[in-house]
Amino acid sequence: MTKPRISQICLEETPYYHCVSRCVRRAFLCGEDKFTGQSYEHRRAWIVDRLKQLSGVFAIDICAYAVMHNHTHTVLRVDKQQALSWSNEEVIDRWTHLYSPTPLVARYMAGIKMTAAERDVVSDDIKKWRHRLYDISWFMRNLNEAIARQANQEDGCTGRFWEGRFKSQALLDEGALLTCMSYVDLNPIRAGIATMPETSDYTSIQARIQHLHRLQSTKTGEEAFMTPPTPRGLLPFIGGERDNQEKGLPFSTADYLQLTDWTGRAIRDDKSGAIPSHLAPILERLNINTDAWLDTIRDYGKRYYRVVGTKEAIRQYSQALGIKWLCVTHTSQQLYDYEPS
Repeated sequence: MTKPRISQICLEETPYYHCVSRCVRRAFLCGEDKFTGQSYEHRRAWIVDRLKQLSGVFAIDICAYAVMHNHTHTVLRVDKQQALSWSNEEVIDRWTHLYSPTPLVARYMAGIKMTAAERDVVSDDIKKWRHRLYDISWFMRNLNEAIARQANQEDGCTGRFWEGRFKSQALLDEGALLTCMSYVDLNPIRAGIATMPETSDYTSIQARIQHLHRLQSTKTGEEAFMTPPTPRGLLPFIGGERDNQEKGLPFSTADYLQLTDWTGRAIRDDKSGAIPSHLAPILERLNINTDAWLDTIRDYGKRYYRVVGTKEAIRQYSQALGIKWLCVTHTSQQLYDYEPS
């Protein structure tokens, strides 16, 4: 029996979640249909554009994404504190980017005098919208519904475009986050539709690499200052030291790109190999077994279930959800060097 999404998410334990949405029947509705020859490739750009738009509305950051031919991967970071810090006016402004305001909220925005009962209703609406603006289910709903409407309008049909529910997976620590992000960014290479990260279309790693190239080719100091260090809509890398820094991913840009690039080449060449000495430290710092790294990325989708993390982190997460236990796979034990209990 499936569990409601709210019972699978605990922001007190982790803000990071991996979400997967699949097209109905896993048909080729986002890429090129090999049977009819019709291309739906442009719909992948719809999804990327929608992700960027939603990241500017919700208190939810995008760590990584990959838009495949029949499914999407997104790694999200929920920033609850950011949503709680917004003024009532900012909550209304953000929500009305997506939905029309209620009549009472429209009157409130226009500065029309209201009764105490009416102000209470407006306050309740703002409270509800504030919560939804850091809710993963509402984020994914706004992503998937918009794409489904566009696709159905283009096809001249009605009905489902996506499977009924998206799948979510909690990432309980930095090691789990690194593993999942690399898996997501390398999806096109694992699927055999790309050979290198920079040619992996509609992925966050390609967007980061292209943006980095543009930044490095900037001619003047003024242009370099005006250019943001991270592509719009993506959470930046800020390295391991995070005190008094802006929010971001706990890895350096160079470490992540080099490790993911090497991993992609090793997977493509079907070689097990050894992690190069200059790449191993990032895994060692996160207590990840370097020998198990490649195998984990190759078969991530088959080997992990609702959570990824150390044994202790999974135990704490289970307790926070009020669940006696969550399944820990043999892969997790290999990757995190678990000791049998």
